[in-house]
Amino acid sequence: MNNKPVNASHTSRVIKIGDKIPPNIFKLLDGDVQSTITSDEVFNNSKVVLFSVPGAFTPKSTNVQIPGYLKHAEQIFKFGIDKIICVSVNDAFVMDAWGKYCNVENKILMLADAHCHFFNSIGLEMDCTRFNLGYRCERFSMIIDNGVLKKLNLEIPGGPVEASSAETIIKNLSGD
Repeated sequence: MNNKPVNASHTSRVIKIGDKIPPNIFKLLDGDVQSTITSDEVFNNSKVVLFSVPGAFTPKSTNVQIPGYLKHAEQIFKFGIDKIICVSVNDAFVMDAWGKYCNVENKILMLADAHCHFFNSIGLEMDCTRFNLGYRCERFSMIIDNGVLKKLNLEIPGGPVEASSAETIIKNLSGD
């Protein structure tokens, strides 16, 4: 699992280890109302594992990533992680419905980046216009400590879920 981007067009723009997460807003559902949460509220004074998925309800995301993080959540929290966050280029209603479908309960915070602003700001957006899907995000995982990127694991597009898996995050956290 390396820190090198898999897409050469991102090379100069991809956030680097030691960089602060840029200011952004995310959406989440609070009951039936969509609310806003800032990146400062999410990342400051917290140690966070964040993983991204190109879209809610996609097979790899639903069948591999979410179940892996649910299975290993308690182990991840034992490493001093305050939050496990899943972010996707979907709206808050979709992320909430997907979280309920996957029974994430309070183990994974489901955040929406509906306009791809967060992913664009860290250089990890993915142009899927050729598939009529607009802009999505690369599949990756991160460890963020007090708003600063400590680890970035990028997947190979179209490949298996390995770099962004809960198992890889546990290896990162344990120093393996």
